[in-house]
Amino acid sequence: MTNTTFLDAISEEIVRHYRDSLSTITIILPNKRAKVFLLEALKKQLDKTAFAPEIISIEDFIQEVAGIRSCDSIELLFEFYTMYLSVTPKEQQQEFELFANWAKTLLQDFNEIDRYLLKPAHVFSYLKDIEVLKRWNLQPSETTTLIDNHLEFWSKLPEYYATFYSHLKNKGIGYQGLIYREAVDNLHYFSEALDGRKLIFAGFNALNQAEEKIIQQLLFNEQAKIYWDIDAVFLNDSLHDAGLFVRRFKKEWKQYTSQPFEWIVNSFSQEKNIQIIGTPKTIGQAKIAGKIVEQLQEQGQSLDQTALVLGEENVLLPVLYALPDSVDSLNITMGFSSKNNPAQILIGKLFKLHMNALQRSESSYTFYYKEVLDVLTNPLVEPYSNASKVIRLINQNNITFLSQKKLMELHPEASELFHLLFDRWDHDILNVLNRLSSVLLTIKSYLGNDSEEDKVAKTFVYSLFKAVNKLITYQERYGQIDSVAMLHMMYKQIVDLAEVSFEGEPLSGLQIMGVLESRVLDFENVIITSMNEGVFPAGKSTNSFIPYDVKRELGLPTYKEKDAIYCYHFYHLLLRAKNIYLLYNTESEGLDAGEKSRFITQLEIEKQPNHKITHQIYNAYLPDKAYEPVVVPKSEKVLDRLKEIATGKGFSPSGLTSYIRNPIQFYHQRILRISEVEEVEENIALNTLGTIIHGALEELYKPFLNRDLTVENLETMLKRANMEVEKQFREVYKEGEIRKGKNLLAFEVAKRNVFNFLNEEKKQIENGDEVKVLALETSLERNLEDARLPFPVKIAGNVDRIEERNGKIRIIDYKTGKVLKNNVELKDWNGLTADIKSDKIIQLLCYAFMYEHQTDGKELEAGIISFKNLKAGFLPFGVKEDKNVATVITSEILEAFKTEIITLLQEILDAAVPFEEKLN
Repeated sequence: MTNTTFLDAISEEIVRHYRDSLSTITIILPNKRAKVFLLEALKKQLDKTAFAPEIISIEDFIQEVAGIRSCDSIELLFEFYTMYLSVTPKEQQQEFELFANWAKTLLQDFNEIDRYLLKPAHVFSYLKDIEVLKRWNLQPSETTTLIDNHLEFWSKLPEYYATFYSHLKNKGIGYQGLIYREAVDNLHYFSEALDGRKLIFAGFNALNQAEEKIIQQLLFNEQAKIYWDIDAVFLNDSLHDAGLFVRRFKKEWKQYTSQPFEWIVNSFSQEKNIQIIGTPKTIGQAKIAGKIVEQLQEQGQSLDQTALVLGEENVLLPVLYALPDSVDSLNITMGFSSKNNPAQILIGKLFKLHMNALQRSESSYTFYYKEVLDVLTNPLVEPYSNASKVIRLINQNNITFLSQKKLMELHPEASELFHLLFDRWDHDILNVLNRLSSVLLTIKSYLGNDSEEDKVAKTFVYSLFKAVNKLITYQERYGQIDSVAMLHMMYKQIVDLAEVSFEGEPLSGLQIMGVLESRVLDFENVIITSMNEGVFPAGKSTNSFIPYDVKRELGLPTYKEKDAIYCYHFYHLLLRAKNIYLLYNTESEGLDAGEKSRFITQLEIEKQPNHKITHQIYNAYLPDKAYEPVVVPKSEKVLDRLKEIATGKGFSPSGLTSYIRNPIQFYHQRILRISEVEEVEENIALNTLGTIIHGALEELYKPFLNRDLTVENLETMLKRANMEVEKQFREVYKEGEIRKGKNLLAFEVAKRNVFNFLNEEKKQIENGDEVKVLALETSLERNLEDARLPFPVKIAGNVDRIEERNGKIRIIDYKTGKVLKNNVELKDWNGLTADIKSDKIIQLLCYAFMYEHQTDGKELEAGIISFKNLKAGFLPFGVKEDKNVATVITSEILEAFKTEIITLLQEILDAAVPFEEKLN
């Protein structure tokens, strides 16, 4: 920090007046954060050991004056509900969940009314009158029950307030406003009990009415002194928001008619280097902040005198990743949210799993597979649950919904953790909370103390354990949570407030903090992120029953005052800094976007003579090419694998077409043998539907192999068709749901396709076709030997159906997708293996090539039957010359095809040609 900091000046003043009696004074600061820095500043002023003064925050001081303990917002809500039930007739009482919606807003208004020492009866009668005026023209006979209830609510507010106030006071607890009001009432007794102790208020800006009254009274009694930290630039400019509050205090406080106003400084107009930097998105700001820190180090600047102030807490992690390795020490004073860590995500997923199971059916308690897998694959569960077999079974069998009983059957040797996660939840909220507590304790027992990752995980687990235990305490004390859904709502509220603290050395290294943590502190180098409207300042938020104009009239703070507070914090950060970096998001649309902050514009318009302001816009580096295709050279091992395929299993027609489609896909699937991850097929995929139809037709035709088909045979098949399709569904789709949704539609489509196919076959036989099915789903192979190839290459594949029809051999490939006649017609041999559009022709000719020697001199055709184009019937491969199409596959056609396929195989087997990705 700089040599002229506010805390240094305060320390010097205190030591000058109280060098020998430091322990008799109490210093009150705006926050607890500054205590460590003030003690360090005091130490520098002393040349011998001394007892330190008491240093406390304003909240702690007010609690001490009032003698009342502050309670958190959740406890307050339960206490309010207890009071609400006691004063509301039973027939008018609302469920806690409904009550909580408006009670939170009302409690905020109670808080504001008390902090500003307003008369509650006056405020509530004002609000009621406003509501009545809204309906001034309604006769009593025209009002509805809803309107009457609405007006009655406003008339009951004074009773709610008075009863709740006395209820809390009797318990010795309270919300902030109540504590402030009680502190004002108790000030006389507190003042008398001070017994010569001196109070020093330092570094304040905005004060509420209660704080003003307390401080003024203590100043009047000469029991306290107050030191402001305001610059003359802000104080003397009647329109500058940074001086809004202090200007009024200087003008209105009677003490300043006879006593000096301390302190007005002239630091803001000193020489400053201000860099305003715009960049898209949060990540861009984080990276630039890291770069600035690196530059400061290179310039020899001390990071002890550098503050990185984050306008938004979600910038913290990107900033930590962006910091250079040269930062060897840092101190993070803002807490890290307990949200979005593995422990919190796990508890959130458990709530979702069990809440949905309860909603589906309490008796069968059915889980959805994705929710089960979300829990089992959580990083805190997966290593310790021994449930890999369960995950595999769910994926292999396409289990989309399973009962809790079925899940336990899948894992007969389930661990204690598995049972804690998946045993039924009942409506006993304490049982549910104790189960969650046991889950967290069990996970903690698995985590060690050796690895840093385990230590961090333990910290988050402990944070959630405290949150769950807090809920257990509330439920035991109040018992108002009566459903799992309400428990989830309360849990989310507590977790939103829960934070994990960072460990660090507060006085050394880079200081990373939020805006409020920066109060009273001064740094030479200041980097501020998220300088956008809606963030810095926070903007309008109206979570109150009190309208804006009423707030203005009653002297309650509005967004104008809140903006002024932010303005002071901002300008105080700049006050004694020499190097200032203001980062903002240039994107005007999106979640974390907004206009450039008005504070930046104000700095530019009201530029001080000694300020050097520079502007920079950083954009992400865009390469000339968005994506470079992957290129994999053929190593010796790759060539060995290619030879292994060529001489062993063989190249299949689909393998060859996958190479034409994308050589890298061929490399992954055939060379590296990487298969797709097995997942639950929630909705039947097209390839699965194809497998089912193929399987059904194979089973239906099997009894009639090598026999001339008759109409009776087809009628027998038609009777068995639906049953066979269902059987295939069960075999292929395992336990997948086919009774509803998209899968039911797919099931009906499969039945319709098979039915239509068989009917078409029946018609053709009735029309005189002679059909004999020779083979179904049969494997074919043939070695391709040629001097142009380094070694004989096997072509192998499965054919859906081979038949003899009217004296011709016909090879048929079933396609569930749509195929048109022109997809199987060849106009030119050139480029056949270079164009993926020829994939169906290549497949058919491969089948013909493999079967060529088994035709017994009969003519050979190969074609496709497309289930989405059944009306077109058999679509034969044909060579188109002018308007004529030759569909018989001759030896000349196969020779021409061999030439093309050899060219393709040469490329695949050539060591000099790498696998290169094709981009669509």
